[in-house]
Amino acid sequence: MPDLAALTALNTDYISSVQNSDVKRFDQILDADFFCSNPDGSLVDRAGFLRQTAQPVTIKGLVADDVKIRMFGDVAIIHGRTNYTTADGRKAQGRYTDVWVKRGPADNDWKCISAHVTRG
Repeated sequence: MPDLAALTALNTDYISSVQNSDVKRFDQILDADFFCSNPDGSLVDRAGFLRQTAQPVTIKGLVADDVKIRMFGDVAIIHGRTNYTTADGRKAQGRYTDVWVKRGPADNDWKCISAHVTRG
């Protein structure tokens, strides 16, 4: 269960980091080999993701729900739904799938290696 608690906390950090453009936190939790599939269909590497994260976000109230964490040894897949408000005040939803790998023996050695994001 310590790994599940660590992954739950990391998922919360990830969502918070998106909402707050927290490049520093992403720098800590993203693997060197990280890639992200963006809602527009583009694929960005770690450096590209950090650059896009540094841009101020226009959405508000980003929260995750319907989160499912599946563990397969040193690999975990997190599925979730996001709810947020767009810049024009519209309520919107999206989904995400993040893949995490455990890079060491401690519970906090999980790193995100892949993300896939959709928006409605």
